[in-house]
Order: sequence, then structure tokens, then C-alpha cells
Amino acid sequence: MTNHNIGTRDEWQAACTALLEREKEHTRIGDELAQERRSLPWVPVEEKYTLQTADGPKTVAQLFDGRSQLLIYHFMFGPSYEAGCPVNSSMADTFDSLIPHLKARDATLIAVSGAPIEKLLAYRERMGWKFDWASSYESDFNTNLGFSSSLEKTRKIIEPVLDQLPRVAFRNAEMAGTDIYGYMTELFGFTAFSLEDGVVYQAYSTTGRGVEFLMPYYGVLDRAPKGRDEGDGWQLWIRRHDEYGSD
Repeated sequence: MTNHNIGTRDEWQAACTALLEREKEHTRIGDELAQERRSLPWVPVEEKYTLQTADGPKTVAQLFDGRSQLLIYHFMFGPSYEAGCPVNSSMADTFDSLIPHLKARDATLIAVSGAPIEKLLAYRERMGWKFDWASSYESDFNTNLGFSSSLEKTRKIIEPVLDQLPRVAFRNAEMAGTDIYGYMTELFGFTAFSLEDGVVYQAYSTTGRGVEFLMPYYGVLDRAPKGRDEGDGWQLWIRRHDEYGSD
């Protein structure tokens, strides 16, 4: 016997109609926020960064691949990792399907991580991905944007707050083949750049729940009867796509 509220068809329809009004308002607010993002001032990227790719070293301008917009997912895969973060991996599963459509709108999507390029490419092959992945291992790019830090700095920052970190951080560290300090040398996030007249500009950046737009399974689960159903086990259920059971 269910413990959920049970109603008549008419009661359900009335509640759905009321909810629809709120959903429409949510959509309108989302449109307004999107416009605010596009209206942010751009910051020129003055440093001459060079990142390593499967095709050799590239400047940030070259990463645009002939387009005027560059979208970067800062993927958590640091120098001490043996494999990519499983939660980040679940997000990257969608990239290849997005890329043709983004290219059609003059946008290039890639991932950037702090591990050496050899590790990134080997993991990409394991996961069956094709998207471009750049390494900032020999560059300050990811560090200066706030998505990588040294092991020493990371230890100093997180040691006093270890007991406040979510359980999933420790689980992810173990699944990535490193310890919590090595794991936290990387931060996940999304950054957008524009290229005009040969000048690269940073236009937008986000982290935390701001990257949930790259987690489409959450949007689907939010509309399922049980929702995300995570409780105190936030994201502990997420695995790499080749690590789920047969169910």
C-alpha cells in the first residue's frame, strides 16, 4: 500500500494546472538568467597559455577550432588520478552527442584536466568517447581559472574541513585511484570563452550545482515519481557507465 497522497483524476488535473503555472514562471526566469549571462562583461585572457592535446600543443585560441565560442568543461582528473572522477564521467557521457549541434551554432566544446595528456587519452579510449580533451599539466591555465591547485595548497585548505566534505568526495577519490588530497587538487566547472579579432575573452564560469545542466539524468529523475531519491547519499549512486550492474 502506497503512503503517497491519492486523489481523483479531477484533483490531479487541478494540481497539474496549478503546477504548470509555476513551471512556466520557472522557464521565464531561466530565460532572463540566460540573458544576464550573455550580458556579463568579458575579461581578456592576456596570458599566453599552451595546453597539450591529442594533436600536440595548442594555444587557447587554437582550441576554438575555427569557431568564435569555446566551451570548456573542467573535468576532475588530476595528476595523481588513475581514472577520471566517476561523477564527471557520467556528465562527459553526453558530450559527443552535443558536439555536432554546438558546432552548428559556432561553438566548440572540449574538456580540460590537470593530468598528463597520456592519462586523459587512455581513459577517453576506455570510456569510448571522442570529444577533444586538453591537458593543463604543463600550464597554469586551469590553476589561474581556479580549477586546479597544488597538492600542498590543497592539503592546507581542506585538512581543517575534512569532516565537512560529503561522503561522495571520499568515494570518488577511491574510485579515481587517489586519496582525498590528490582528488581535491581538481575542481569541476564550466567556462565559456569568446574569440574576436584574435583576442580571447572569458565570458562566463560556474561550478557547484551550476553544472547540473550537464547532468541530464537529474532533469529526467526530477520528473520521475521518486525524484532523485538520494537522501543522505548525495551522488553516491553515480558510477561510470561501464560499472553499473546488469539491471
